[in-house]
Amino acid sequence: MEFYDVINSRRTIRDFKQADIDDEIIKKIISAGMKAPTNDHMRDWHFIVIKDRNVVTKLIGKIPEKVSKEAIEAVLRDWGLNDTCQQNLYKDAIPKQYRMFYDASCVIVPVFRQKTDILHPENLSHLNGFASIWCCIENMFLAATAEGYACTLRIPLGNEGEWAREVLKFPDDYLMPCFIAVGKKKDGCREIEQKEICVEERIHNNTWQ
Repeated sequence: MEFYDVINSRRTIRDFKQADIDDEIIKKIISAGMKAPTNDHMRDWHFIVIKDRNVVTKLIGKIPEKVSKEAIEAVLRDWGLNDTCQQNLYKDAIPKQYRMFYDASCVIVPVFRQKTDILHPENLSHLNGFASIWCCIENMFLAATAEGYACTLRIPLGNEGEWAREVLKFPDDYLMPCFIAVGKKKDGCREIEQKEICVEERIHNNTWQ
């Protein structure tokens, strides 16, 4: 795929069909992530790739398998989500959080070494490592798209991060920014309408005004 075709084709997919993924493709996806810019030039990132269904099931054990409509509506209210397009995206996403990982071809857990307290940074520079790993993750999503696969992610809630550390046994000085599901898009899965953004309205030349 051409670069801009990849950009325009990338979508967050949460409905996967049963499909294997070759280890060489996973390697290419992670290699693309390793080409991302990094704050300290060391790229102190590691990636736990999980295909074993038993490990996946244990890892996602803290994620609710089912979420009621009432609970979803409560989330929309609590988060102040008033835009209809945004609401529809969350109504689709929230109930699929467990299944999208269970059905994925593999789950990738990136971890990075964090040297400062990420929840209480003294300044923005203390978040450089966190920012860098997200550049890496975006590269991975684009590479997966180029290889004909789709991705989605979940940022850990509550104690999901510590549970992942217990299950996957990564070191205490490494942090997990998200879980990533990689798989083949399920046939006939519905694509939710995306919010249209006019780029010209977001560009400010020289100064904001």
